[in-house]
Amino acid sequence: DEFISSPPRKTVRFGGTLTEILLKYEKGDTTDFELLKHQLSDPDIKDAQIINWLHEFRASVAYLTKELEQLVNVLLKLPWLRRSREVVEEYLGFLGNLVSAQTVHLRPCLRMIVSQFVPPRITIREDDVDISDSDDDDEHISENFNTCHRALQTVARYVPSTPQFLMPILVEFFPFINKSERTLECYVHNLLRVTVYLPTLRLQILELIIEKLLKLDVSTPQQDIEDAEETANNCASEEKSTEEGLFDMEEDEDRKGNKVVSASIERMAHPLAERLDILMTILFSYIKDVCHVDGKLNISNMKDLYRDLVSVFDKLILPTHASCHVQYFMFYICSFKLGLAEAFLDHLWKKLQDPNNPSVIRQTAGSYIGSFLARAKFIPVVTVKACLDLLVNWLHKYIDNQDTGANAYCDVALHGPFYSTCQAVFYTLIFRHKQLLDGNLRKGLSYLQSLNFERIVMCQLNPLKICIPSVVNLFAAITRKYQLVFCYTIIERNNRQFIPVVRSGTGGDLVQTCTNPLDSFFPFDPYILKRSKKTIDPMYQFWEELSAEDLENLKKPIKKGTSEDEDDDFLKGETPQNDGVVEIAPNSYESNTRSPVSSIGSPADCYVPYPL
Repeated sequence: DEFISSPPRKTVRFGGTLTEILLKYEKGDTTDFELLKHQLSDPDIKDAQIINWLHEFRASVAYLTKELEQLVNVLLKLPWLRRSREVVEEYLGFLGNLVSAQTVHLRPCLRMIVSQFVPPRITIREDDVDISDSDDDDEHISENFNTCHRALQTVARYVPSTPQFLMPILVEFFPFINKSERTLECYVHNLLRVTVYLPTLRLQILELIIEKLLKLDVSTPQQDIEDAEETANNCASEEKSTEEGLFDMEEDEDRKGNKVVSASIERMAHPLAERLDILMTILFSYIKDVCHVDGKLNISNMKDLYRDLVSVFDKLILPTHASCHVQYFMFYICSFKLGLAEAFLDHLWKKLQDPNNPSVIRQTAGSYIGSFLARAKFIPVVTVKACLDLLVNWLHKYIDNQDTGANAYCDVALHGPFYSTCQAVFYTLIFRHKQLLDGNLRKGLSYLQSLNFERIVMCQLNPLKICIPSVVNLFAAITRKYQLVFCYTIIERNNRQFIPVVRSGTGGDLVQTCTNPLDSFFPFDPYILKRSKKTIDPMYQFWEELSAEDLENLKKPIKKGTSEDEDDDFLKGETPQNDGVVEIAPNSYESNTRSPVSSIGSPADCYVPYPL
């Protein structure tokens, strides 16, 4: 009954079955073969025709050898994704049959699937000129991506060696950074989806993505991003003032306008920063989703991902100077559990103290330790103390070994890691001194005195001369207030010995003072990408601006007889908000040559005067 009621299968319209056409082709008769290719390439080919052909091809995959590569390429170009469910299922079956019987076609199949990881482009031509070339906003694009991943999983199931052939193709198809935000967003999202069902590729895929993000990051210096934002804000203000009062907007139109404005506020004015912002948001979401199962932290998943991310950090981030945002993937994953933050600090500590590492890597590790301890809200005081103990003890041992020998003089080339560690300690103290002293002032002061800053500051290596002046000045003010060490005599002596660099140019002689001989930076300076910063801000320690009153307090030392429970305004009180605030402390090494007024949330450079 089933045989009688079912319609007969359509055969090939010219020359019989597919098998017959292929056999004729082997004997040199190419007429039917060319007609077959033409029919498969027809843009108006119907779903029923595609299904009939795929039925026959699935039964004849044994014939599709390397010699018929041309025909296979035509089949791989079939527009199967945007067809009926029947076509999609038949095509997935064909792919499975093809790669299992003829692995020679594995690469072309993988290339076809990966090419679908980005939205299709729509080109509108008028008089042989492209007047529009944009992403297709197909509402089924998400469903198409799901189908692509099904296809990839099908191929991987039949061919276990798929991952090693797939990775070079993923690298090759990665869009250029000047492609549209949507294209980059879709491709990166799909790459991260691949890691879920091909876990052996996760480390390589993370390396690929973070390498591309790093290129975007170093191509968009923080100052450029801030300048672009300022320009965009100025333009928006001018437009608003021009249009004000010209139109009587209806209430509903006003509400619509507000929605548009709120959406545009989240966009970055700098085009590369906008791309980076979107991709960092995706990366943060991925890290969260991998580490959490059903809303609960999965320790095993978290540890595995942490190992991969630390490996990428060592290979790509640590050797890269002055990246602004990408390194925050480590900041974010460490926020999930204190054990991870401590493991990361231990990892950096080992890098710093290992003399076999290049000096520049050791210095950068020091910068990361200082910035991480200062900025991560989730690191408790007890961990800060433990790290300060390690760092300061290492500094004292270094002084023991170097302070009396032939190299006991101020030289960045010789003692770079030492100076970087000094700066990490000073920077941490600037941000954390209130917490270190909170609760029990006498006990806190006793701890800080035990660190013996005086010996570090007074040693022949003279760290105050090398560290960034903004860090030195604020460290000097704080240590003077709490009578830990008096730095100003050394600072004055260093200033007198400081020789400006004179360079001759076409515009005449230019006198430059090197304010950052250590060439250091603070990796966790404020994060300024609008969308992704929402993930970072809740766990980030911003710099509290100091009022004029606090600056005065810094100049007054505490009395020796201060009771341990006596309130101290600077120590325990909230920083007063004052119209005439003065920002003080380090933002970056450029903070001494310019005023970073737009670097909201990061301390700027200021010299705290000391009593004569």
